[in-house]
Amino acid sequence: MTETITILAVDDQPANLRLLDAVLSPRGYRVIRATSGEQALELLPSSDVDLVLLDIVMPGIDGYEVCRRIRSAPETAFLPVVMITASGHQEKARAIEAGADDFVSKPFDQSELLARVASLARIKRYHDTVAKQAAELAQWNAELEARVNTQLEELQRMKRLRRFLSPQVAELVINSGDDSFLGSHRREIVVVFCDLRGFTAFAESSEPEEVMGVLKDYHTALGELIFRYEGTLERFTGDGLMVFFNDPFPLDKPAQRAVEMALAMRERVRTLAEGWSRVGHDLGFGVGIAQGFATLGRIGYEGRFDYAAIGSVTNLAARLCAEAGAGQVLVSQRVFSAVDDVAVGESVGALELRGFSRPIRAFGVSRMINSSIEVPS
Repeated sequence: MTETITILAVDDQPANLRLLDAVLSPRGYRVIRATSGEQALELLPSSDVDLVLLDIVMPGIDGYEVCRRIRSAPETAFLPVVMITASGHQEKARAIEAGADDFVSKPFDQSELLARVASLARIKRYHDTVAKQAAELAQWNAELEARVNTQLEELQRMKRLRRFLSPQVAELVINSGDDSFLGSHRREIVVVFCDLRGFTAFAESSEPEEVMGVLKDYHTALGELIFRYEGTLERFTGDGLMVFFNDPFPLDKPAQRAVEMALAMRERVRTLAEGWSRVGHDLGFGVGIAQGFATLGRIGYEGRFDYAAIGSVTNLAARLCAEAGAGQVLVSQRVFSAVDDVAVGESVGALELRGFSRPIRAFGVSRMINSSIEVPS
C-alpha cells in the first residue's frame, strides 16, 4: 500500500490555504496548513512532511528565508520546496538562489500544480528510499564489522589457547566462553620431559639453517602426538619439550597416556634420526616421566600468556630426562606402578638426581603390551 504524501502548505491568506487543500486532499494528499513562515518552521520537525508549497510574500519571515532555513538544516536539506510566485523572472531567480525546486504562478493552474506536486513527491520518495537503504546498509556494515571483529578476536584467542592446549580443549573453551579453569589451582599431573641427545654438539658444529631444519621436523613430529594423546604443551625450549597430562581437564589413565605418547615419540624420532645420520648428525632421544601434585595456571602478562605447572614433579621429570640415554624412557616408581600391567619395563636402580636429597627409584619402559585408552587417529 502506497504511503500518503504529506504536504505543508504555507500562506498568510487562509483563502489560499483552503483552495490548496480543496485541490490536493481529494487526490489523496494529506495537507498541513501554516499561516506564517515561523509556524511552518515549527511544524516541520514533527510533521513528517514530504513537500512544501511555499508562498513568497508573507509578513515576518518571507518565503525566501523559510526556504533558506529549510536548506540549511541537515534533516530537511533535500525536502522538495515549490514556491508560489505572483510575478515573473525576478522572484524566480531569487527563489532559485534560496533553494527552491520548482515554481507555481498565481493564480495557479490545478493540473499544473498537481503535476508538479506528483513529480517532486515521487523524487522525494526515491530519495527517502535511497536514504533508508543507505542507513540499512550502514547498519548491516556495522553489524558485519562487529561480527568480523568478534570472530577475529575469537580466532586470536583460539590461537593463543592452542599454543598450550590441545585443539579439542581450546575449542571447548571458545564455545563455552569459560576459561576460569585456567586460573591458579592444584592438581595431580603426569609430566613428560624429552630432548635430543647430542644436540648441543650438533648445534655448535652446524649452520643455523640446518639446526632450524632439524628442529622443525622434530617439533612437527612430536607436536601431532601431543595433541593426539590430549597432552598439554607447556613449552618448547630448543630441543627440550615439556608436556603434562590430567590438566586443565582430568583425563582417564594419564600415566598410561604419557608413557604411550613417549614411546610413540621415540619411534618417530628414531625414523627422523635415520635420516639425520645419513648427513652426519648423531642425535638420539631421551624421555623422563614423573607423577605428582603441582600448582598450575596461567602466567605472564596481557598479550603474552603461558599455561604452566610449578612443583617438584616437573623437576623430577626433567632430571629423569637428563639421566635417560638415547632411546631410553625413564619413569618414576609412581608412574611405573600405574602402567606395570600394560607396559614392559625394568628397574634401573636408585638414581642420585640433582636437586633431590634422596635417591630416586626409576624404571626404563621399553614397550606397551596392552592399551585400553582411546586416542584420535
